[in-house]
Amino acid sequence: MRCIAHRGFAETYPENTVAAVRSAFDHVGVVEVDVRRCGSGELVVAHDETVDRIAEQSGPLADFDAGELAALDVLGSGEGVPTLQAVLDAVPPGGELNLELKETGLAADALAAAADADVDVLISSFSVDVLEEAREAGADRLAYLSAEKDEAGILNVARDLDCTALHPHWQLCVDEFVDRAHDAGIAVNAWTVPSRHDADALDVAGADGVIVDRPEVCPD
Repeated sequence: MRCIAHRGFAETYPENTVAAVRSAFDHVGVVEVDVRRCGSGELVVAHDETVDRIAEQSGPLADFDAGELAALDVLGSGEGVPTLQAVLDAVPPGGELNLELKETGLAADALAAAADADVDVLISSFSVDVLEEAREAGADRLAYLSAEKDEAGILNVARDLDCTALHPHWQLCVDEFVDRAHDAGIAVNAWTVPSRHDADALDVAGADGVIVDRPEVCPD
């Protein structure tokens, strides 16, 4: 079972930063990051619509240019909000990124940047519109993210989008659900798994991967 570093192991390293990505790849082969577009047009790696939670400044991320974001102090770490290009440049040979696209209008540029950097990417999103856009832009690996408890509905959406993976909340990933996803040819990566005990249980249930905030949660 694969272990995927959520935001570069957000409880261990400063989330969605170059330092987190580099450090996370010391433990795993796949790192998940969030992608948005900043005020100057570049794709940047940040989860929230605003910088309020991660920096001393406040305001919409879209009001900052890439240089201003790079100069922020993310969670007191000394790291700034990076461009997607900076994160791609930090991926070691053979490393993979899970790019969670937080809004529409990103897919084509994200895929082009990943191709230029020769980095394998899985595109994920909670938004059907975003995933449809990514598919039209040529993405061959899509994952539907969901916190919903409607098992049949989630699987139907993933099938309709030709997703290769489904990223449901970890508590939904009981044996029967995982089996139904596998029967449809869809891999299951559970998020955000809180403990090693839960990761081991998901392994027994047949999950293909766990998305976690700490390296210690990764199963052997």
